[in-house]
Amino acid sequence: MRPATATAAAVTTILGVGAAAVAAGRYASDAALKVPSGRPFPGDHRLTVHATAAGQVTLTRSFAALRPGTYGLVGPGVHAVVGPVIEQAERGADTVVRRLERVVHGSLEPGAKVRMTPELYSGDPGSALGLDFKEVEIPGELGVLPAWFVPAPRDVWVITVHGLGTTREHPMNLMGFLNAQQMPVLDLAYRGDAGAPRPADGLGHLGESEWRDLDAAIRYAVRYGAHSVIVHGWSTGASMALHAAVNCALRDRITGLVLDSPVLDWRATLRALAAARGVPAALLPLAVRAAQ
Repeated sequence: MRPATATAAAVTTILGVGAAAVAAGRYASDAALKVPSGRPFPGDHRLTVHATAAGQVTLTRSFAALRPGTYGLVGPGVHAVVGPVIEQAERGADTVVRRLERVVHGSLEPGAKVRMTPELYSGDPGSALGLDFKEVEIPGELGVLPAWFVPAPRDVWVITVHGLGTTREHPMNLMGFLNAQQMPVLDLAYRGDAGAPRPADGLGHLGESEWRDLDAAIRYAVRYGAHSVIVHGWSTGASMALHAAVNCALRDRITGLVLDSPVLDWRATLRALAAARGVPAALLPLAVRAAQ
């Protein structure tokens, strides 16, 4: 092969490898970030209900089933709430017994497939909590954003922003408490959520762009009577709160932040999401580069 031909072939090969690497990185990045709102995390495996008894339920033993705290159990046609693990309960080596707090709807039958979720309620603030509320529409950068507004006498509003793997039903965990403190609550659905506009690329950005929807919610709150706001966010929602505290034109109206598991290291979060979706380890650095 003549030198010019060999050089051209080598350059073509390098370009081909480079293009393949870019494509692989984009695939891996999209796999991590293209998670529809409200869908379970890719690593959240389904659990089998093995048995139920008065005030308790037996589940497949796993890291998820052993998590401390109170969680929802959801599956086809069923939503229940479970409390802590009952250590003294009789169980098998491959099962765990948790306290069964309540069955919201449906029934837990042996053999049912369920997953754990931080969402303890389903429906809306009226049906789930008996609270007066309004469905409101917030003008956003990409279009109209739906939100629930729970009125109360004080002029300090709490704006709640859910995170990865949940919906605006998640903040209902706190609504009863906040309402008892007479604090209005604005529970936001943002880009990518059901009923909200989709981003042009179909991807989540872990708060980097989503914060502008929170900015719109802060403007709405001030327009309709809030003297100041407290932003309570989880995960991506917590990162949105941090971005808003720095970049929002009305940031002086933000008098408090409550941050639950904010995405402080987006690279680590991206790698974890990609790995949970089955992206090979060799592609994880490419996924980070593509996302960046």
